[in-house]
Amino acid sequence: MLLQGAALSLLVPGAGLQLAQAESVDVGRNSVFTKLIPAETIEKSAAAQYAQMMQQAAAQKALAGRDHPQVKRLRAIATKTIPHALSWNPRARDWNWEVNLIASKQINAFCMPGGKIAFYTGILDQLKLTDDEAATVMGHEVAHALREHARERMGKNAATGIGATLLSQVLGLGELGQTVANYGAQLLSLQFSRSDESEADLVGMELAARAGFDPRAGVSLWQKMAIASRGAPPQWLSTHPAGPTRIADIEANLPKVLPLYARSRPG
Repeated sequence: MLLQGAALSLLVPGAGLQLAQAESVDVGRNSVFTKLIPAETIEKSAAAQYAQMMQQAAAQKALAGRDHPQVKRLRAIATKTIPHALSWNPRARDWNWEVNLIASKQINAFCMPGGKIAFYTGILDQLKLTDDEAATVMGHEVAHALREHARERMGKNAATGIGATLLSQVLGLGELGQTVANYGAQLLSLQFSRSDESEADLVGMELAARAGFDPRAGVSLWQKMAIASRGAPPQWLSTHPAGPTRIADIEANLPKVLPLYARSRPG
């Protein structure tokens, strides 16, 4: 599914966008390390890797078709959520958003730079996600893309790899360009920091709330994840630390987003 940025922009009137920015939760500015890597480079690499993944899934008959009930469900959630994402990152308005479902037992989901979203059937089926919980997962993953956490990670890795003496020359790419190419194939394996995860939780909760999904679902989601992690942790947990502390953080931030949810409800 392609959700063109131009089409989505029609769903967000200018006044509404300004209001969203004024009321937005405060998670600070994006890391300075994002400036070391051109956004276009990351998004192009992500689009190529995502397309390859979808082709492989299709070849294995693991890519769900557009008429699949879960695909319709996820795309409906995305249609409600994405318009509220646009104020978080000016580039998001022009992203070619995609939402796909891959048949796999993995408890996993992701949103690559440029709005490339994928869910695995395992996270929907094994956790029996409600719409609110699925929206929470999607919001969290979309938040990583909006906050450019992958770009930040790559920037830090590139800075470490090329040395401080070359940082003044990054606009000319050179060695940095090769470093980006090397990391491009590892977009899905990048490890986000705890602060990245906290940002994604908060921004994801806000996105879900504005889209009309109950942000309290974050608590039940992570309770389900904790149960699923007994024994061998599912893949989604390998880079998304959970537990009582995380649930407490979500509960502490609920007062910030519940009013948004209340206003999103009809009537």
